[in-house]
Amino acid sequence: MEPTPEQKIPFTYFASPTSNLLKTVELTRYDTRTQRVVVLIGETIQVEILGNGEKIIR
Repeated sequence: MEPTPEQKIPFTYFASPTSNLLKTVELTRYDTRTQRVVVLIGETIQVEILGNGEKIIR
């Protein structure tokens, strides 16, 4: 199982500007149980991308 196209597009648009701000993407994981893409940026920012492409930023 792999991320949906709806998840891949927001990830690309989110990861590129993040690296331009000199923030490191520490972890990228596709959770097969919840079908979410989880991205850890730096030490404090967590982004979850749902199956429909919606982003949750914590």
